[in-house]
Amino acid sequence: MRARHFDPVVFQPQARQGMQRGINQFVDAVRPTLGPRPRIVAIAPIHPPNDPPELLDTGGLIARRLHELPDRDADVGAMFVRHVLWRVHKRVADGTATAAVMLQSVFNEGARYLVAGGDPVALRHHLGVGMEIIYRRLAEMARPIEVEEGLAQLAESICQDAALGAMLGEIFDIIGEYGQLDVRAGRGRRLEREYVEGMYWERGVVSRGMITDHSKLRVEIHNPAIVISDVSVDDPHELVPVLVQARKEGYQGLLLVAQDISRQATSLLLSASQNPDAFRAIAVKTPGRTGAQRAETMTDLAALTGGRPVVEGAGDRLKKIKPEHLGRARRVWADYNYFGVMGGGGDARELRSHIRRLRAAFHNAADEESQGRLQKRIGKLMGGSATLWIGGATASEIETGKHKAERTGDVLRVALREGVLPGGGVALLNCRSEMREQLGKSGSVDERAAYRILSKALEEPTRTLLANAGYEAAEVMAQINLAGPGMGFDVRSERVVDMTDAGVWDAAAVLRTAVRSAIGGAALALTTDVMIHRQGREQVMEP
Repeated sequence: MRARHFDPVVFQPQARQGMQRGINQFVDAVRPTLGPRPRIVAIAPIHPPNDPPELLDTGGLIARRLHELPDRDADVGAMFVRHVLWRVHKRVADGTATAAVMLQSVFNEGARYLVAGGDPVALRHHLGVGMEIIYRRLAEMARPIEVEEGLAQLAESICQDAALGAMLGEIFDIIGEYGQLDVRAGRGRRLEREYVEGMYWERGVVSRGMITDHSKLRVEIHNPAIVISDVSVDDPHELVPVLVQARKEGYQGLLLVAQDISRQATSLLLSASQNPDAFRAIAVKTPGRTGAQRAETMTDLAALTGGRPVVEGAGDRLKKIKPEHLGRARRVWADYNYFGVMGGGGDARELRSHIRRLRAAFHNAADEESQGRLQKRIGKLMGGSATLWIGGATASEIETGKHKAERTGDVLRVALREGVLPGGGVALLNCRSEMREQLGKSGSVDERAAYRILSKALEEPTRTLLANAGYEAAEVMAQINLAGPGMGFDVRSERVVDMTDAGVWDAAAVLRTAVRSAIGGAALALTTDVMIHRQGREQVMEP
């Protein structure tokens, strides 16, 4: 055995060739997952190594599982694609396979043109111009999704499960784009759903003794006072003014939200509930893992119930509580894991204003994590909540079903916000006319090359979908082209149809994100002239 020598700095043409090897290997691993009849990708486990392989048909998960290629130059290209695809997955939960095959097509055709003497910087510029034209055209074609049937059709096209698609269509027709959906492991083999009245948070009662309904394992209080705080209650005497104030104002019970509650304080609340028909007191911990998250929860609860938060950082104390601190609601409930508020008594105009501010923040959020957090807050305040129970014969089947439902739900949210497009790659095929028009106006060789490259890339998702379904892509593409704009091949009915009439849809935001990521990523990769490898990696040994 001898160590193979690696140059830490790699120049052209080896740099582009290495990138191309990695991009092609990575995309070829994702390509089989595109379409309504996807192939399966088997990935061997790392720990423990003797476990059976993981069988995946989701491009985002496959991208997440692939970490390193033994060829260091190829690994740069592979990890570049991995980064692009994972960003698409994080942003819109779908579209990774579409982005992958388009990126591969643009890069390979672009690399061929550059080898023939093209200008990489000029080509990148014109690819960017073409990308924006396609992006705008897709936005113009988008249309709002219609009622439950349209949602169910889109859901089925994503998850390839008619029963799950129908149920998710019903759920999102009720809870809307911001609604709160919890996907949990089922207790049998069937799909079940439950709609939750009011808004709820992930914090349960601090003591089992507060549960009154032992069949449902929950407690309910009608007409309660609600104290919203992030204080830690150590001394039970701090709660006496709170209980006195709630009784004095005529409330039938008390919901105390606090960061921490001692055993002694909990005992006092249980003692105050000895006559539950007259008064009942329960306590939950303030939702949120960080101070900022707890502050957000308190702000939302205050807008919902009309109370004023008791903030420890501002020097507030429960013993100084006043009537204006007390929020109110028609009813509250709590179990071991959650608590909910129904019929919050806050000012309706202030609540609407608060939701508008959260929506504005959602649309201006710079990252997916912030958007996800804001979406959950809006969903809670708007009152749309549902739980979907995923059944199955095995734990693996249930876990796969949960992932499929969560991913489909995420795509339905963006579809409700930004509309849908004809599916099966038809929306992309419809953009070829713009590329042909721009090609006729082109004034330079690099510009013409860019529009030819993009025209070919726009066909690649449809060609891949057809090949994965077992058809000869060239023959079916000829039929689609002959049928005209808006026509595509419905794999389920095995014929060329108007995709809008057939109810085959793609989420507009997913397709636009895939296009921008694929073309922008490929254009960037085409202008990579030098690779610099990090020192310290293990050397590959050869015989």
